[in-house]
Amino acid sequence: MSKKLNVKIKAIGLLDLLAFKKLVPNRKKKFEEAPATEIRKTPPMNELAAKLHPKHQKFTITDVVELTSSMKQFELSSDTAAYFRAGQYVSVKLDINGHKVTRPYSIMSSPKAALSGKYMLGVKKADDGFVTEYIFDNWKEGTVIETSGPEGNFYYEDIRDAKTIIGIAGGCGITPFFSMAQAIRDGIEDFNLCLLYGCKTLNDIALRKELDVIAQTDSRVKVVYVLSDEKKEGYEHGFITADVIKKYAGDEPYSIFMCGPQVMYDFISKEIAKLGLEKKYVRRELYGQINNVEKYEGFPKDKVGKKYKLTIHMGQNTTITEALSTESILVAVERAKIKAPSLCRTGECGCCRSRLIAGDVFIVEDTDGRRMADKKFGYVHICSSFPLSDLEIEIPVE
Repeated sequence: MSKKLNVKIKAIGLLDLLAFKKLVPNRKKKFEEAPATEIRKTPPMNELAAKLHPKHQKFTITDVVELTSSMKQFELSSDTAAYFRAGQYVSVKLDINGHKVTRPYSIMSSPKAALSGKYMLGVKKADDGFVTEYIFDNWKEGTVIETSGPEGNFYYEDIRDAKTIIGIAGGCGITPFFSMAQAIRDGIEDFNLCLLYGCKTLNDIALRKELDVIAQTDSRVKVVYVLSDEKKEGYEHGFITADVIKKYAGDEPYSIFMCGPQVMYDFISKEIAKLGLEKKYVRRELYGQINNVEKYEGFPKDKVGKKYKLTIHMGQNTTITEALSTESILVAVERAKIKAPSLCRTGECGCCRSRLIAGDVFIVEDTDGRRMADKKFGYVHICSSFPLSDLEIEIPVE
């Protein structure tokens, strides 16, 4: 026996159509009657993203300290300093007699200092250094400078790195590790840092007292000084080799982080190869532009010292200048007083990615950070590409 369903279906009538017609006006009326509140022009998440990842930052230098005879520490202050991960860097933007140049410098302070609007940068004066000479002569208390936001991925990541980090530092390469040590002390990071710090002599060690204090108060930080040019009791002598690394690494799994001059990387890379570590457990910080590229395997010997014509297209402007085979395209662009986008100056970040219209370039394999598609369609990173012929290139406007 079946039951009859008693379902009433209301017909769409005139009253329903009138109610629908009044729907939008009624909503507008309610909005108008609601209490006045501030309407954000930018969504809150966009505002937060802009604070954490600014394209540009302005700082005032508030203190200058001499760390060694060739290295200075600069305190930078701003009301809106972006927070960063210990180990990251900023790219300093400079105008030196009309030449628009950039240089990356690791932030050496604890991330905690950024909450008070402070960064610390350590700058080592290079022999015949065009930029460092300018910085040492012109950066004083009260000087206003411009930087990028925090950049780079030279920081501890627990899903990628071993719990113990063997840090290998040379010269000014101590700065990101000093930031890491402070972050561990401040409770921001949680990993074990065994720092092997290589210098020529005792007088060349920067931040020794500060590092020793952290190591004495936090068992997760250990510092070993390695002196190449003198013997001192309590200090390792010679170079940082595979045997020295194994001596202090212990039996637990470890990752290697290294930061220092190019010559250190060339030596240490061969020593690390003896340890048999997986590639993911070896990380190195950018050391800036490549020097002495003619010494790298694959660079054509008949191209050393050659000059070529460089045609640069940027927006609606075209400039023709000279480019030297042993200097990157970026250096030639800056010499022509053209402001090109750049951050790392080592070929990794891709900020200076440009289209190579015509010509041949040399790129060091280890610093070729291009995507496969870029290689296929003729894009290069001008900070790590060296002319081997006349070139025509299209550079994006910053």
